[in-house]
Amino acid sequence: QVRLVESGGGLVQTGGSLRLSCAASASTFTISIVGWYRQAPGKQRELVATISSDGSTDYVDSVKGRFTISRDNTKNTVDLQMTSLKPEDTAVYYCNARGPYYRPFNSWGQGTQVTVSS
Repeated sequence: QVRLVESGGGLVQTGGSLRLSCAASASTFTISIVGWYRQAPGKQRELVATISSDGSTDYVDSVKGRFTISRDNTKNTVDLQMTSLKPEDTAVYYCNARGPYYRPFNSWGQGTQVTVSS
């Protein structure tokens, strides 16, 4: 199983930026699809962005143009650069990694809090 550790959360004002990082314990991370999810109080967990093993990305409409997901397979990390932050981006952000059919796994990090003040 791949262990994931998120970092980079914090408190920022509206319009500010934060960079979240997800670090994996094993090189099998490089063959995984990685997603950043978020969960605000009283709401369901929401998929924010994904990046596949070949680097293709996808975003939920509410963050397109503001968030960028990227991966560095030499470091086993996936980052989420967040800009133009809004109060509605406030949530606990989680990293998830899912292995391919030939090497299945499904790992979650512990989460990191992002708070955007108005």
